[in-house]
Amino acid sequence: MDITAAREELRSLLRERSVRHGTFKLSSGATSDFYVDCRQVTMDPRGMHLIAALMLDLTSDLAGARAVGGLTMGADPIAAAVAYASATSERPLAMFSVRKEAKGHGAGRQVEGPFPPDDGAPVIVVEDTMTTGASTRRAIEAIERDTKATVARVLVIVDRLEGGADGLRADGYDVHALFTRRDFD
Repeated sequence: MDITAAREELRSLLRERSVRHGTFKLSSGATSDFYVDCRQVTMDPRGMHLIAALMLDLTSDLAGARAVGGLTMGADPIAAAVAYASATSERPLAMFSVRKEAKGHGAGRQVEGPFPPDDGAPVIVVEDTMTTGASTRRAIEAIERDTKATVARVLVIVDRLEGGADGLRADGYDVHALFTRRDFD
C-alpha cells in the first residue's frame, strides 16, 4: 500500500466524517472549538484498513512488539484492525483491551486478551484522539501494574496538541500521531 496515499485518504475520511468545529465539551471537562469523533472512521471497514496500514508502518522498527491495544472503547477497533492486518505479516500482533476498571468477578482482570506473559515483552498502546493523555495513561498504568510487559510505543490517530502527547513523552514514552489538529485547521 502506498503510505502517502493512504495517509491522505484517511485524512480526507476523518475531515469528512469525524472532525467538527464549533463548541464542544470534552471528556476532560474542558470546552473546545475542535472535536474529533474518530469512531466514525475507526469502525468503518475502509477506515480500519487505512489505520491499520499506517499504524503498522509506524511500528516497522519494533521487530519485537508482541501485542497492540489500549483503553476500551476508543482503542478497541483500532487495536483489532492492527492485529488483524498483522496476521499474515512477519510480525503478528495479538490484541488486548484495557478495561476502565478491573472486573468484579471471574479472574478480576483489567487487561484482557492474549497478553504476552514474558518479562519486558514490548507492546503498543493505541488511542483514537489525545487531549490530556489521561485515558492513555490509565491504560499504561494498568499494563505496567498488572502485566510484565513494557510499553514500546503509543500510537494516536489525532493529537489535539493540548499537552497529552508531550506529557507522555516527558515521562519517557515514545508517542507518534498519524495527524495533529493542524492537519484539520
